[in-house]
Amino acid sequence: MIMESPRPARSAHRFASVKVADAVAVAGHEVHVCRYREARTLLRWLGPENGRDLRGLRVLDVAAGDGYWAGRTRKRGARAVALDLAGAKLSRGRQLSGPPALVRSDALSLPFADASFDRVMSICAIEHFDDGERALDEMTRVLAPGGELVMSADALTLAEHWPSLYRAHCERYHVKRTYSHRELTALLAARGLDVTQYQYQFKSRRAQRMYLSLSAYGGKFGFNAAAPAALLVAASDRNVPGDGGAIVLVRARRARRVERPPANQGGTADR
Repeated sequence: MIMESPRPARSAHRFASVKVADAVAVAGHEVHVCRYREARTLLRWLGPENGRDLRGLRVLDVAAGDGYWAGRTRKRGARAVALDLAGAKLSRGRQLSGPPALVRSDALSLPFADASFDRVMSICAIEHFDDGERALDEMTRVLAPGGELVMSADALTLAEHWPSLYRAHCERYHVKRTYSHRELTALLAARGLDVTQYQYQFKSRRAQRMYLSLSAYGGKFGFNAAAPAALLVAASDRNVPGDGGAIVLVRARRARRVERPPANQGGTADR
């Protein structure tokens, strides 16, 4: 594990660079046709956005990139940690104002003790892991009893209609597999987590094709250029019935530990 601690600004030039880093981060994370709504929904599930609702809670963002969204939980009072394997992304995170603690390590082997966090968050990351189930094992392990996991994943439930776009999406972004809410519910249940809420985004056929097309041909520039369509997609999602979409969001709670009385307490010995 490599911990990358934020460093205070020491000069006017340093202050200016922090502000530039913040602007770049906002453009990359919030001026985006899907990421703003996706991440904001997950943040809302962590607790009502009243400014102090996460105070004192230990929050881990797995595969957090530069730690921008973990930093948003810190602004709401959380003791936030952002973990990623990419040192370059974490280096950018150090330039942000008010960054979380930044840890360079592997999501498949989290460098934290059992039950270290009250909340675990992961934004569209599991589909990129070589072993998604191992990642879920680790996220569950570090989550305290009664704690919550909020996560999103590529679902792409209509991808069979556009196989070439789907292949291009997987190759460009190293997508190993996709997940429906039913699959995630089963995987999480096997690890002692109960899904309490889920939501699909980019639900309509047209919206899913747009998502795949932007991914295949547009990249980050295309996703950001299409940001004005986010409101239309959100409105469309509200009117499309049933389950399915390009992205699935899941909220799950880990069961609280049940204390069992010692064997034979208050009874008679077996004969």
